[in-house]
Amino acid sequence: MPEGLQGQVTGSAAEIYETFFVPALFQQWTCVVADAARIAPGQSVLDVACGTGILARAVAERVAPYGSVVGLDRNEGMLAIARCKAPNVDWKSGRAEKLPFPDATFDAVISQFGLMFFDDRRVAVREMWRVLAPGGRLSIAVWDALENNPGYAAMASLLERLFGARIASELHAPFALGNRETLHSLFAGSGIPNVGVSTHPGEARFPSIEDWVRTDVKGWTLADLIDDEQYRLLLHEAGTALRPYVQANGEVAFEAPAHIVTAEKAA
Repeated sequence: MPEGLQGQVTGSAAEIYETFFVPALFQQWTCVVADAARIAPGQSVLDVACGTGILARAVAERVAPYGSVVGLDRNEGMLAIARCKAPNVDWKSGRAEKLPFPDATFDAVISQFGLMFFDDRRVAVREMWRVLAPGGRLSIAVWDALENNPGYAAMASLLERLFGARIASELHAPFALGNRETLHSLFAGSGIPNVGVSTHPGEARFPSIEDWVRTDVKGWTLADLIDDEQYRLLLHEAGTALRPYVQANGEVAFEAPAHIVTAEKAA
């Protein structure tokens, strides 16, 4: 994957990510992913590309008191926040393409909105399958296609109009696996049998357009690509271009569906 499209953010961006992205987008999916993985008390669980740890933290409550959760991410800024939020989770630095665990270690392997950014997705999926114990469940969330996420389609269009395709591509990247056939092909090509893909409704919510723009820029890789003058221009133009997603109370809301990929390893 080209440099800059790997979902990697700085420490300051990680703080914005936790403060705004997590409640706006990611928190609502923890139960969906955990239910799909059939997480139960006493299990050992690996969360790959855990970010600031919202999914791992939720799963830790499900497996308590005798289960265990490991959260793995390549981004030290994300992990620093995760460690502060939940010292009871074993947070590890590492790459999905080379998981630092023996075969058949975990009862469940989960991942929420990280697969799109892996350097080699097939290798990463094989690694997740390798460390999954017989009888264990794999549960992975990815965003539906950009055209089915109207707010982000509008934001990507605005970025391209103002700053060109290169910068807009940063916002296209999270939706790279939105096609269900592409997902099936990826997992079949990774040697995983009987894969299920289900699509679930979701919603993005931000307190205002200004908060939405700040989150997408300052809490994401766009922070390194858009300077202060460009940011002011984007904020000004967003007031008109993104107004269709503003509710009567001033909050922003739009559909943000996702696919959940599941597979169970033969006992």
